[in-house]
Parts: sequence; C-alpha cells; structure tokens
Amino acid sequence: MRRPVPLPTDGQAADARPASGSRARDTAAPTVEHTDFGGPDLLPAPRSGRAARPSEGATGGSPTDRPAARDASGKVTPGRAAEQSETVGVREVWAAARARRKALRSEVRRFTVRQRRRRILWLSVVGALALLILGSIGAAYSPLFAVRQIRVVGAATLDPATVETALAGQLGTPLPLVDSSAVKAALVAFPLVESYTLEARPPHELVVRIVERTPIGSISSPAGYTLVDAAGVALSTTPEPPAGHPVITAAGGIGSPAFAAIGTVFRALPDDIRAQVTAMTATTGNDVALTLGPGGTKVVWGNADESAYKAVVLATAMAARPPGEVSSYDVSAPDAVVMR
Repeated sequence: MRRPVPLPTDGQAADARPASGSRARDTAAPTVEHTDFGGPDLLPAPRSGRAARPSEGATGGSPTDRPAARDASGKVTPGRAAEQSETVGVREVWAAARARRKALRSEVRRFTVRQRRRRILWLSVVGALALLILGSIGAAYSPLFAVRQIRVVGAATLDPATVETALAGQLGTPLPLVDSSAVKAALVAFPLVESYTLEARPPHELVVRIVERTPIGSISSPAGYTLVDAAGVALSTTPEPPAGHPVITAAGGIGSPAFAAIGTVFRALPDDIRAQVTAMTATTGNDVALTLGPGGTKVVWGNADESAYKAVVLATAMAARPPGEVSSYDVSAPDAVVMR
C-alpha cells in the first residue's frame, strides 16, 4: 500500500494557488482518508475541478489580514495596517500659516503695483506743491521781502518826495503786510489825489500810482480864490485867481446844477481850447457860457448834452475863423453853428 500524500500547509496552499482565474485541471490529486481498517482509502476529487483551500482568509478577507509583503531585497515590510500616521505639531501649522500669509502679501503687491506707483506719483506732486506754496508764503511774510523803497508815480502837481515822506511808516513792513488803511489815511491829506493804487515789486519796492484831480477853475470866496475840481473838491486857496485856470461863476455854488454843467463842459473840451478859457458862467444847467482869450470872445454852449460833439464843432469853427475875427460862437445847436 502506498504512503498517503501529506496535507498542504497554509503557506503552501497560497503558493500553489493558480495566478490566473482559470479553472484547475480535472486530474487533481485524490483525497486520502484514513479508515479504521488499517489503511487509507482513496476518495475521488471534487467535481468542481478546484483544489480545496485550507482557508478563505489566505487570499480574501480584509486587507489587514493579508500577510506581510516582501520588497526587492527580500526583507519583510509592514502592511497597510502597520503604517503609522504622522503627527503635525504647532510649529508646522504656524510655519504653514506664515508662508501662506507671505504668499498672499506677495500676490497683493504684484497685482497692485500700478496703483501704488500712481499713488506715490500723486503724493509726490501734492507734497512738492505744498512745499512750494508754504515756502513762498513763508518767504513773502518774512523780512526778506520788507519794503525798503517807496516810489510815487503819476504826480504832476504834487511833489512826489512829499508823498513818499508821508508814506515812510510802511518802510520795513513785509510787502504782503502793507497796511492799505494807513496808506489811505496818509494820502487823504493831499486833496489833489483823486485815486491811487498800490503795486508791490519784490523784493523791496512799493509803487504808489496816484491819479490827481483835474482843477476846472477857481471860485471867488471871502478867503480868496479856491481852486476846485469837477466834483467841487477844494484843492487850494489863494488870494488871487490862480494863473492858467478860469474863474467860475455858478448860481447856487458848487452843489448846484449850474456848477455840475460847467464841470461837464470843461472836461469835454480839448486841451488847446481849455488853455484859452478865462471864465465860465451859468445860472442854470441849460445856459453855460465860456469866455476865450484876452479879447473876451464868447461861446454860447447851452446845456451839457452832447458836449463831446459840441467840442468838435467848436474846434472846427475856431480853425475856420479864429477868436480874433469873431465876437462869439454859438454851438448850442451843434448842427447849425452861428459865428458873429
């Protein structure tokens, strides 16, 4: 009787399992079963054609039940269940957060570079302008731009030196801080000054441009003869009639319509005719009359309307017939001049 085939172990059964999923041959080894009669009996193989497996756990089941795998050098490596997960510490978390914030800031700077450049440019321009303005204001109000010279322009009758002496209180004052009210108070003492303007010429010059009043004649008064302008402002008083100025006789005085009409007529005359006028009279605003030259030629003017046109007509008539040839010119109706 033959010796029975030993039963396979768990490892041998796993190695003997076919690699592919094909069926085992039908010529599998028969199963030997011992009996009580002193010898093994041969049993036929299962009809399924597959060798009996010692345990389904050798090839199936959960991954944790699988045997350890071998690497290329033949050493046993731990299975998946034996792998240990890494532990993350506080320092690693802090470092990762810091790196993330740093990367975020870098991206923000990269995408806002144009905006930052534009902001820097605008801030630079505004700062430069502010410094320029503040520096200019500071320099203007400092002693660097103080008044050291006062010059009077436009004075014909007045003495410029006298006016400059009256304004000497402004010397040493910064140009922007010149007191205009003090200048006005000083110029009020000069009746001939009708108006004035101040002009600062850095670094140290103050120019005073004045417009003098134009005298139209003198009015007789108990104190003498008072020189007045068209507004009736008294400019000076002398015992005798001032040379070069006509004597005015106006009914009602300097506040009357007669005086206002005389002033309007005189200002409309050309300079060459003004120099020939020796007297002006009016009882109302409609009967102004002039006296020319030493011969006493009369000019009947009428009212003050169209005075500029009447002045042109009178100049034409005097050019055609000088005052020595006629006794009077009537230009009260300028379109029909009468010469006698």
